[in-house]
Amino acid sequence: MSVGVATMVGMTDSTAEPTVFSRIVAREIPADIVFESDTVIAFRDIAPQAPVHLLVVPKTQAYRDVVELAEGDPALLADLVATASRLAADPVAFGEHSGAEFRLIFNTGASAGQTVFHVHAHVLGGPLQEGTLAH
Repeated sequence: MSVGVATMVGMTDSTAEPTVFSRIVAREIPADIVFESDTVIAFRDIAPQAPVHLLVVPKTQAYRDVVELAEGDPALLADLVATASRLAADPVAFGEHSGAEFRLIFNTGASAGQTVFHVHAHVLGGPLQEGTLAH
């Protein structure tokens, strides 16, 4: 999935420029934020690939992808997944598509579609379109 806000690619070391997601956390870039805690933020993707398309992002940019996050902070990964599940059940965040069913996608690496190298989950809701993953 392409992330519309993601023309800037950040690095994860402490000397790197902030990622676009870190800039959203810092309120330097506007976003339609649907949830925020001490550890994660969730907002609507500006180029949705489904009727509902949210991004759930750890506030730290210390992890480039889900593999690094799983190895480095499994509790934060669990928090991210739990947040996605809660949002999918929330009629305010997920609208008419709220309930227990959703898709959770982590793109890992450029050839897999990752465009922002700050770990994030795509939370998608609504019916799959013909010719997509609905096989």
